[in-house]
Amino acid sequence: MAKKISIVIVSYNVRYYIVQCIESVRRAIAGLDAEIIVVDNHSKDDTVAFLRENFPDVRLMASQSNLGFSRGNNMAIREAQGEYILLLNPDTVVGERVLQEAVSFMDNHPEAGGAGVQMLNVDGTCALESRRALPTPWVSFMKMMGSTERYYMSHLSWDSPQQIEIISGAFCLLRRKALDQIGLLDETFFMYGEDIDMSYRLLKGGWQNWYLPLQILHYKGESTEKTSFRYVHVFYQAMLIFFRKHYGHLSLLITLPIKAAIYFKAFTTFVQMQFHRLSRAMGNAEKCHPELMVLDTADHSYEEILRLLSNQQEPRKTLGIRNSKTGILITPYEILQ
Repeated sequence: MAKKISIVIVSYNVRYYIVQCIESVRRAIAGLDAEIIVVDNHSKDDTVAFLRENFPDVRLMASQSNLGFSRGNNMAIREAQGEYILLLNPDTVVGERVLQEAVSFMDNHPEAGGAGVQMLNVDGTCALESRRALPTPWVSFMKMMGSTERYYMSHLSWDSPQQIEIISGAFCLLRRKALDQIGLLDETFFMYGEDIDMSYRLLKGGWQNWYLPLQILHYKGESTEKTSFRYVHVFYQAMLIFFRKHYGHLSLLITLPIKAAIYFKAFTTFVQMQFHRLSRAMGNAEKCHPELMVLDTADHSYEEILRLLSNQQEPRKTLGIRNSKTGILITPYEILQ
């Protein structure tokens, strides 16, 4: 039986985050003919058993290996029944009206192939990744050199729908008809870069990509180990894959400086990470987390929580969300029980 929307969440060792994410999605699909599909990439934190016991309404696809982001999503998309497919990160929280309003926008804009939203950082500031431009050779080179205004489309308003070029994979609402035309995620990308590739193919297929001023929280990969060589390698390898796929035909005079900039940026990023890790190990790095603003889901809707977070005055606090039913407090730094 067809659904209006299928919410696809790929999970890997993020049990507490995905539970919070699913609970917010459950509220957000009220009034929608929807399904939630979770693909677990062989987690070792008892995610599968917990979801089976506590979320019988969720379609769970448990992989026996880590398929990566693209393959995991594609596996679910092939089974999904929705007119729209939402790719959603497990480390997100959505407001109660986000999905209904996003679906309504897509219904009223048949030329829209995909849409993203306003992602909030844990201190309530807007995540620049909510709107991005295509990483053309020139835009990519300027970003590598530290000029990000064009890449993050800084000229656009945050407060109204805007056409953009790249939709973030953390919240990527896709029209099934568009996917049928351009194909699924490119599985050459293990993790990172697949959202850029998908967005580019939507534009090349004649579809529009949109930013919608609907708020969600994105922990921005707090659950991912970002101080390892593997992270640096996978992240910058994805940039090279995209560049070779879409711009490899250009002159060496153009491609060589871009490739050199990517390798240089990867090297400096890894060195900075190792220096930071060493400093922390030696006790030289200060562990001064900002003050927390703790809000309970029993007292506030997720929409209210996000509004209170974003409307803060300086100095800003970071968000801690407490679930009174479980007694678990999720912060950007730790999980407290």
